[in-house]
Amino acid sequence: MKRKRFTEEQIIGILNEAEQAGNIREVCRLNNITEQTFYRWRTKFGGMDVSEAKRLKELERENAELKKMVAEQALDIRMLKDLNSKKW
Repeated sequence: MKRKRFTEEQIIGILNEAEQAGNIREVCRLNNITEQTFYRWRTKFGGMDVSEAKRLKELERENAELKKMVAEQALDIRMLKDLNSKKW
């Protein structure tokens, strides 16, 4: 899995720095990120503080876990239906 270079705290700090400076290109150059990355971060984390970003990450993890559980249950149900449909 690809390693992330920036934590949520760092990302929010970069976004706040760009807000204050007003020059997005300069902030991107100083932090060695592309403008595309900056705008993606701004879409995801814009207007958040650090605690909200941590909560978002926790909710995303929980949502992924729940989706996995539902997929496993659907697979179990399909398997049981296939077993019941066969004549012995």
